[in-house]
Amino acid sequence: MAKSITGVVTSNKADKTIVVTVRERKTHPLYRKQYTTTTKFMAHDEKNEANVGDKVVIVETRPISKRKSFTLQAVIEKAEVKHVEPEQSKEQRAKGKVSAADELSSQPSALSPEATKRSEK
Repeated sequence: MAKSITGVVTSNKADKTIVVTVRERKTHPLYRKQYTTTTKFMAHDEKNEANVGDKVVIVETRPISKRKSFTLQAVIEKAEVKHVEPEQSKEQRAKGKVSAADELSSQPSALSPEATKRSEK
């Protein structure tokens, strides 16, 4: 029977290939201390459906290449998509639409020469 492994996708940069990281907690036989081991497996993803952060199940198959002996069986859980604010273009900044980060950078800091001049007065 083929071995099936559950892990998290850490890379999908190659075409039809994903890298799945599997974390295991083991106990040392002599000292009884628990530790975590991390193993990476390369798996074949025919439809390029898995993304970074997805929890997936891979199953053992015949060797596909030197390092690929697993194929993607199922995507269990999709990763959360983080919302990223788009950066403003040069034209928008030139028209006067200033972002919050630009406003903060325009204010003098406590250690700047402008702030020390004002505090001396």
